[in-house]
Amino acid sequence: MEASPAGSTAAQLKREQILRGALEIFLQNGYEGASMDRVAAAAGVSKITIYKHFQDKEGVFIALIEQVTAQRFETVFGGFDRDVKPAIALRQLAQTLLDMMAVDEEYIAFLRLLIGESGRFPKLAQLFIQALPQKVWALLGDYFAAHPDIRSPHPEATARLFMGVLISHVLTQKLLHGEAIAPIQQDLLIDALIETIVGVQTL
Repeated sequence: MEASPAGSTAAQLKREQILRGALEIFLQNGYEGASMDRVAAAAGVSKITIYKHFQDKEGVFIALIEQVTAQRFETVFGGFDRDVKPAIALRQLAQTLLDMMAVDEEYIAFLRLLIGESGRFPKLAQLFIQALPQKVWALLGDYFAAHPDIRSPHPEATARLFMGVLISHVLTQKLLHGEAIAPIQQDLLIDALIETIVGVQTL
């Protein structure tokens, strides 16, 4: 088996270094306020090095969207077993997602950034939708269609319903700081969601 070329590994490490610095600057200054000079300084590289790896600031941000969404998708769905009954699999999925979002402050900050910039830069927000929500809807839609326990004529719509409840919870509790004024127990929310999608079953 051939080893990866040393140059390729070095280039990947440099790319990761740039993206780490870029994420710091974007979260601090927003998309419009993030300059390539600031990104270069935070990453500890020259602007020329950035341009070797990414065409421009938009290219850097697109790469960040791809990286951030891929990491969270793997965290939540990497262990998703399509052969497990929905009453069990969906509960595990909901718990994994909400547990991650409860502690992943970097991702919460990234979502705030995307939402805040979406009015001025809708293309970037749409890229996020394509990179994560659409991917999740398709995966869960296929799962629902394959399981007779889910009596839905519209599997993808059911997938959107399932994820919509969870994301709405994250939005109101975490992004909008609603935990102090409109709290709800996570287990209670998940119980109601599973019963809505699957019905009351004995696990």
